[in-house]
Amino acid sequence: MDYVVGILPQLAQGATVTLKLFFITLALAVPLGLALALMRVSGIRLLDWAVNGYIWLMRGTPLMLQMLFIYYALPFLPGFPIRLPDFPAAVVAFALNYAAYFAEIFRAGIQSVDRGQYEAGKVLGMNYGQTMRRIVLPQMVRRVLPPLSNETITLVKDTSLIYVLALNDLLREARGLVQRDFNITPFVVAAGFYLVMTLVLTFVFQRMEKRYALHDQ
Repeated sequence: MDYVVGILPQLAQGATVTLKLFFITLALAVPLGLALALMRVSGIRLLDWAVNGYIWLMRGTPLMLQMLFIYYALPFLPGFPIRLPDFPAAVVAFALNYAAYFAEIFRAGIQSVDRGQYEAGKVLGMNYGQTMRRIVLPQMVRRVLPPLSNETITLVKDTSLIYVLALNDLLREARGLVQRDFNITPFVVAAGFYLVMTLVLTFVFQRMEKRYALHDQ
């Protein structure tokens, strides 16, 4: 028990890096994903093709490869090198990757709303943007909460991939302690940290689903 108490500060410091990446990614990827989804359903074919290609690229290649490309390859671009520190490079990779997944979730949610809702907006004198904002998007939110919850929980676990950039996240700190002390207890404690994070997220999304379910009654 004394050993666990002794390693908690170091693991908590790693968990802080993990949570920081998680919240920044969420803050960037959700609005970007929504914007991409709106482009896909806008009816403008060129936008639809461009966004569909972006989503295909982001979902068709590993997130780790995207991180490595942004951190190691962009500085060598001919004529326009881009050099990002390790944490910003991870943020960019995560935000761009998860925006693609969120975009498909939001698109499916928007397209699941009955077309009669758009007609209702026209009857009320609303334009396309107002109909989207006041009628379609609120209904979309209720429908995308379950898949959005799953993707958000996956994001928590995917943050462990940043060890490849030598960032001292929760998993990297735990691995360092295991290698130093020849004791697997840090891995068990780190698993506890991840389980608590996912438990909190599950609780939050369940509360949101119940709240919207009450509004539907």
